[in-house]
Amino acid sequence: MTQSNEMKPLALINSSQALAHRQARRDWLQHSARLAALGVWGALDTPSLWAQTDPALSYPSKPVRLLCPFAPAGGVDITSRALAQKLTEAWSQPVVVENKPGANGTIAVDMVAKSSPDGYTLTMISSSHSVNVTLQGHQPYDLIKDLAPITQATFQPYVLVVNPQLPFKTLAELIAAAQASPGMLNYGSSGLGGFSHLAGALLGSMAGIDLTHVPYKGGAPAMADVIGGQVHMLFSTIIQSHAHIASGRLRPLAVTTLTRSKALPQVPTMNESGVKGYEVAGWYGAMAPAATPPSVVDKLNKAMVKILKTPEMAERLVIDGSEPVGGSAADFGEHIKKEVAKWRRLIKELGIKSE
Repeated sequence: MTQSNEMKPLALINSSQALAHRQARRDWLQHSARLAALGVWGALDTPSLWAQTDPALSYPSKPVRLLCPFAPAGGVDITSRALAQKLTEAWSQPVVVENKPGANGTIAVDMVAKSSPDGYTLTMISSSHSVNVTLQGHQPYDLIKDLAPITQATFQPYVLVVNPQLPFKTLAELIAAAQASPGMLNYGSSGLGGFSHLAGALLGSMAGIDLTHVPYKGGAPAMADVIGGQVHMLFSTIIQSHAHIASGRLRPLAVTTLTRSKALPQVPTMNESGVKGYEVAGWYGAMAPAATPPSVVDKLNKAMVKILKTPEMAERLVIDGSEPVGGSAADFGEHIKKEVAKWRRLIKELGIKSE
């Protein structure tokens, strides 16, 4: 009896130790599980982790708005709708083009610059936006800092056309006539500060000739006066002048890109014609808000580039005299910076002011 009473406390002690040991083991296992969830589990289940952190994996999960800064039926609108249609087909999510013209393209771009940076509100821009940076003075957004380049979609030359009654048939002959009689030759444009104006101003600067600028309220009346003989020449878009060239109402002297245009392969470039290094190319491209996740921008870039590289897209763009580009986002960003700097130098050199 005495021995039994002496053993009882020892049993109780052993039982308490066993219970404490089991509790400590449970605590250790729970702690290990928490560590595993933070480290080892994340490494082993990487796709699940990505699904929580990379928005590009589920993009787009709703309709995408693609703003066009200009009116319907123009070159930017044609390109926007061609891209939107093919993106819709590829993603099975609507990509809807919305025309938001005004302030030479500023309104749409400002809307996108201030929109949520999630890839669901995008904008097209054109080469005129690189001119606006200098010509418009203050803008409600910074083209370089407030927007993320996606890709340059197209480029398109301008073509220097003259009235066929004029005696010169080459650019060299035109330059010689201008040198012989400074200020005698004039050129029309679609308006002060537009590309048809700047193309003529750049020719004057690079060739060392004095040309008189005659601004119009749009390209159509300028074209009509060249055909009618009231104005000597015009830097025109190919879509605007192609039919008049084909009919003989206009004579093309040179295109403004460094390579010949597929739409006018018989017409030499300005560079070939003696004005070395001359280049004026219109272009269109796609932009997103600046803080858009890089993975979403990359997904947009890859999708658009794939579309732009198809023969079908090239055929659709030739209507506007455009040719597809489809480069990297970084390349497009550098192109925009170079264009801004180029036109800033010319505008300041010539003292061009906006209307």
